[in-house]
Amino acid sequence: MKPAAFPLLAILALAACGGGNSERATRYYGGPSVSFASGPISSGCLTGGRKAANRQLCGCIQGVANQSLSGSDQRMAASFFADPHRAQEIRQSDNPRHEDFWKRYRAFADRAEEVCKGY
Repeated sequence: MKPAAFPLLAILALAACGGGNSERATRYYGGPSVSFASGPISSGCLTGGRKAANRQLCGCIQGVANQSLSGSDQRMAASFFADPHRAQEIRQSDNPRHEDFWKRYRAFADRAEEVCKGY
């Protein structure tokens, strides 16, 4: 497995985690409501087939996405839940827009892993 695939795996692993830590969300975002953010990432997370995915975790990941990614970036990232191979195609693409997206996506995945780890 290539190290560059780690951000995708981090998001997928986060979606498989359980638990909760609203204090972390409150401290990081300034309010617990971000734990229940909704959008394309949250929807993909909840419908991605991982048994431990829950509204709080997926909402936390969506909250990070709202701060880190544009709407079109979020839709592309959400597509990875249904088709993980798409992430590899985007990561390995020579298209400059895909390369720029992947940099933003990696930063998002790292941040989501840090913020949402306890959910």
